[in-house]
Amino acid sequence: MNNATQQIVNKAWNFAHVLRDDGLSYMAYTEQITFLLFLKMAHEQTLPPHKRAPIVPPELGWESLLAQDGDALEVHYRHVLDELGKKPSNCEPESEDRSS
Repeated sequence: MNNATQQIVNKAWNFAHVLRDDGLSYMAYTEQITFLLFLKMAHEQTLPPHKRAPIVPPELGWESLLAQDGDALEVHYRHVLDELGKKPSNCEPESEDRSS
């Protein structure tokens, strides 16, 4: 593992330890960091050189989180989780036509 990667891993685990001390389990931390990474990577895919169509509505995406701070960020983050949880998955396999 290169030095930059190791620093990121160490930082992530340091956050996990702090949150654990505040009562958040490692599983809950892992779930939240995974979701945030998903939002960040979904946003990255819309930028050059990829320039893909967004899979997350802008009002629920990464940049919508960056526009918030403090309590407003927490409220908005919970709103994003609730709203995205209501949407159908884009990753579900297409049903095959078995009539032939």
